[in-house]
Amino acid sequence: MFSLRTAAKFSDVNPSVDRYIGRSTKWPAEMAAVRAVLLGCGLDEDIKWGKPCFSHEESNIAILQEMKGFLALMFFKGALLKDAGKVLVEQGPNSRSAKRIEFTSIDEVKRLSSTVVSLTREAIEVERAGLTVAPAPALKFAEELQERLDSDPTLAAAFAALTPGRRREYNLHIADAKQAKTRIARVDVCVAKILAGRGFRDR
Repeated sequence: MFSLRTAAKFSDVNPSVDRYIGRSTKWPAEMAAVRAVLLGCGLDEDIKWGKPCFSHEESNIAILQEMKGFLALMFFKGALLKDAGKVLVEQGPNSRSAKRIEFTSIDEVKRLSSTVVSLTREAIEVERAGLTVAPAPALKFAEELQERLDSDPTLAAAFAALTPGRRREYNLHIADAKQAKTRIARVDVCVAKILAGRGFRDR
């Protein structure tokens, strides 16, 4: 079985990621196994948006997300990967860039480890080539949400890291309120979830 320190032979592990996995009650063994594969590809790790995030030369490559029914390894530019094994799935109907692999067991991680390596190497090449996904049409945010984002760079960065569908859902929830004070209150309530990298309906 994989342990929290399996990745140590590949790269210097980040203690904050150790602590994150150590506290996990959902998919700790699966995370440790995927982590070992990613570090074996030469990626760096850190906690970003409240989750283990893996980068190469300061470019974000992938992030681990613990879902109720599976562990997701989300590639930020998954839409640009060839995905020869056809294992990547859409984040949601409005997602344009990110795609993910879903794991439900250690055996599944082991079976797909070579595929993860191939996708990671491809993702690194995408970053080196400077490839980007074509931007979606601009979404007009509720005035109260836009003002908060403009005044809080940390919140703006976390909001920008969400999938387009999640940003749209937050915006619809806030804009749906008829009174400005209610829209402001809804922004306040949503801030913690946005900073944690969660969608409006995520628990």
